[in-house]
Amino acid sequence: MSGIGPLSLFSAFGVELEYMIVDARSLSVRAIADDLLCATAGDLSGEVDRGEICWSNELVAHVVELKVGQPAPALEPLPALFQKNVHEINSILSKSGARLMPAGMHPWMDPEHETRLWPHEYGEVYRAFDRIFGCRGHGWANLQSTHLNLPFADDGEFARLHAAIRLVLPILPALAASSPVVEGRITGLLDNRLEVYRLNSRKIAAVAGRVIPEPAFSRAEYDTQILEPLYAEIAPHDPAGVLRNEWLNARGAIARFSRNTIEIRVLDVQECPQADVAICAAIVAVLQALVSERWSPLALQQAAAVEPLASILLTSIRNADQAVIYDREYLALFGFPDESCTAGELWGHLIEALPDLGGLSSPWRESLAVILDEGPLARRLVSVLETDDLQTVYGELCRCLQEGQMFRA
Repeated sequence: MSGIGPLSLFSAFGVELEYMIVDARSLSVRAIADDLLCATAGDLSGEVDRGEICWSNELVAHVVELKVGQPAPALEPLPALFQKNVHEINSILSKSGARLMPAGMHPWMDPEHETRLWPHEYGEVYRAFDRIFGCRGHGWANLQSTHLNLPFADDGEFARLHAAIRLVLPILPALAASSPVVEGRITGLLDNRLEVYRLNSRKIAAVAGRVIPEPAFSRAEYDTQILEPLYAEIAPHDPAGVLRNEWLNARGAIARFSRNTIEIRVLDVQECPQADVAICAAIVAVLQALVSERWSPLALQQAAAVEPLASILLTSIRNADQAVIYDREYLALFGFPDESCTAGELWGHLIEALPDLGGLSSPWRESLAVILDEGPLARRLVSVLETDDLQTVYGELCRCLQEGQMFRA
């Protein structure tokens, strides 16, 4: 979302989807993203421009990222565009006996032995990360996410957008958790990707903080509270300043002032683009309502402290839609009338209040209904794994991605 000047709130959207490349038969990871991109672009630049959708790689060689080439003025066309590119990539990978797999983590990858770091463009950056943090672990090498980028034109719009995003972050696993299995074992957490993500940079605590961003509502406040302390803490480990950039910030939403956007990073990737973009649409609709102060005034939204929001997020990482929220003040910010509810019930309340999401004519209605009725993908996976083996279930996930279908419990 760069190169075209500042855009106003909700005037355009940037969406990125990350997928694993796996063997078509065994479903184990295949570190051949460079072969895929080179076969398509003719070089190893790390990014392939396919027009409306681009393909690229970040950090590890078994992951490919699909992203909009330019800010999209509407979300509705994106599922079909992403789906078309999934088909194209799978067609190319099939010649090497490989395919794409969705979900937030590979269910049996051993990152210590199976990781191959991306050696091409940005290799210096990735080597710096590996030297400082050690990237052969689940929190670096085995996690696939959906990123939603939202623009702001100035400090005033940033203040409203950042306040609203901070409130929504803790309950996003209720919709998007898709990583219940690690190294072949159902762990009891529904969003293991977020669990390892929040801990992967603990050597330097300022990198991720509490995942929930601090209450900073201008560029100056953001620099003072988040970026400058981060740069100061990383400096002894990075004397050349390779990592002194706003993308070093690993909170659940990061301000990218270089392109006037906030990037939401807490979403596990789903079983098909339709599901991912439906979740993005739900987030956008709720953020629009918050920014317009439909349920609560801006001052109350901005007053929300990190600690209670982080506490709700931790509960959501474990229990997703069934996480119980007892914070009455938090619920009131969304117009929820009771003293407590589950995160899934809160989303039901929000979606019912927003006809663009749950109305009969909504393109997101069916996908969101599956998530509300059967739980996020992680809960559906756990349900099916009670009777089926990992290989069968994740093979079905691969089929859902290829066919553009929801995974049903």
